[in-house]
Amino acid sequence: MEFAEFELTKEFRDRFQKALDERDDAFIYSSLEEVNPADITSLLYEFTSEESKYVLNLLSLQVRARIIKDLDPETRKNFLSIYSLEELTEIINQLDSDDAADILNELPIKTSEEIIAMLDPDLKSQVIDLLRYDENVAGGLMAKELIRARANWTVVECIDEIRKQAENETKFYSVWVVDEHDKLLGRVELQKLILTDSKTLVKDIYDDDVTAVETYMEDRDVAEIMRKYDLESVPVVNVQGQLVGRITIDDVVDVITEQAEEERQLMSGITEDVEEDDSLWRNVRARLPWLLIGIFGGMLSARFMGFFEQELAKVTAIAFFVPLIQATGGNVGIQSSGLVVQSLVNPDYMDEGLWKRLTKVFSVALLNGLLLSLIVLASTYVFFNNNKLPIIVSFALFCVVLFSSFVGTITPILINRLGFNPALASGPFITTMSDLLGLTTYFLTVQILI
Repeated sequence: MEFAEFELTKEFRDRFQKALDERDDAFIYSSLEEVNPADITSLLYEFTSEESKYVLNLLSLQVRARIIKDLDPETRKNFLSIYSLEELTEIINQLDSDDAADILNELPIKTSEEIIAMLDPDLKSQVIDLLRYDENVAGGLMAKELIRARANWTVVECIDEIRKQAENETKFYSVWVVDEHDKLLGRVELQKLILTDSKTLVKDIYDDDVTAVETYMEDRDVAEIMRKYDLESVPVVNVQGQLVGRITIDDVVDVITEQAEEERQLMSGITEDVEEDDSLWRNVRARLPWLLIGIFGGMLSARFMGFFEQELAKVTAIAFFVPLIQATGGNVGIQSSGLVVQSLVNPDYMDEGLWKRLTKVFSVALLNGLLLSLIVLASTYVFFNNNKLPIIVSFALFCVVLFSSFVGTITPILINRLGFNPALASGPFITTMSDLLGLTTYFLTVQILI
């Protein structure tokens, strides 16, 4: 089905609000009839839960279920609180098993259990099976709906079974081949089934070179496998090798998006997954820890500068370059750590060896430090009437670039080795470290050369 283009303008939003206030069902329905459900989802964020529910009730049950599935979890949880058990059951019955399980996990336990008792029998058994898995492993990510075939079937028997199973499966890319104990053997592409003689046995045409994931595998590892091998779907097996579900690329996109958002917030100095419209205290709590660390680092810097009062008194121009040293050290550290964090996403990153990586980082830092120090040396000679100052500042800057680059590289690697998210090594953390390192290097250079 082709959908009409949709743009959420202020004029349309105001006109839609007027239609809601006047209960102009004809306008609401005609405005949304040919709009992609994903666009309707973005529109509903503009209105209250009661208004959104009124709009959804004018749409088909299938579209209603898809829109609710696409809401972000926090919004959906609040939104569904105004629905009755019967309404919730009706909606969840329209979803794939993995989406149904996700929504049920967000509801209060009592509500969730009451809904499960009223679900369609097939979906009920699938959801109960999925709910026993943690949400961050392959078992919690998978859907139970898939197309499977026995190895001893003929092609025509397989196609007949596809027709039966496909009634409950809207997205399938392959037929998974299993033995009499449901142990995964391989897969058959749909194209091959169509082009092969109808009397041919499935065991003669299936491909046994298939990548599968175990139910207990971390969702990030699943995402990496699908990215690495460019898979549209991947089968999920239990510890006995039995086929229990499948994960499609749209499920993995959500994992990748969440991971990127988490790392972005960590690199920004935000310790929790928060949105701008979350509560005041939640936003404060997420931002405060790294701000306190920054304050503590600043206090240490100020106290450290106090140790060099005599040098500052002799040559007051030394203080003019403190911001330059700190800013350059912080920028170099963030650049280095950012590249390393990005590279650590690839499990093969360290295969080349740590020393080879550090040698390359040192070479880049050496060249950058040399170029920057020469620029600062020339500029300082022009603007300051002091023979020693240009040498002190340029040499200190050169050392700061080398040290900050090294710290920015090695810190995320060490944090990753300790089992923590290497994104912790970016943003405020590395900036504070680089500031302290830069000041130390600068004033030690001053003390030696002044």
